[in-house]
Amino acid sequence: MIPGESATKNLQYVEIATDGACKGNPGPGGWGALIRFGDKEKEISGGEPETTNNRMELRAAIEALNTLKRPCRVKLSIDSTYVKDGITKWIFNWQKNGWRTAAKKPVKNADLWQDLLEAVERHQIEWSWVKGHSGDPDNERADVLASDAAEAAR
Repeated sequence: MIPGESATKNLQYVEIATDGACKGNPGPGGWGALIRFGDKEKEISGGEPETTNNRMELRAAIEALNTLKRPCRVKLSIDSTYVKDGITKWIFNWQKNGWRTAAKKPVKNADLWQDLLEAVERHQIEWSWVKGHSGDPDNERADVLASDAAEAAR
């Protein structure tokens, strides 16, 4: 048996689709997430009056993961390469370099990257990139939630 294999099999499997939106960049923004576990679905969203699209993409993933009450196996679908590459490729060097980029500049949105690191810590996550506005029903629903929240934040 592979170490940790039995623990992985006992974790509940959850699918999450997230999206962020901004009406102007910066401007009023919103985030949305569709969370599916078994035959149950939950939709969450929120917004901010002055923000950026990247911040809303990050916030969507953070809030969705923080909604989970216990450790889970998660397939997280996202249409943001910024978030996917940031969490799977760049973040390790950012941490090592004291939240500075390779060019020695402060990492943009470091506060949210740190929140995302904390949110992913207790889960086993498969990050899945989907092309936005391509007809993926879960991504389209998350987009509507985010856009509606951005409108409400105006």
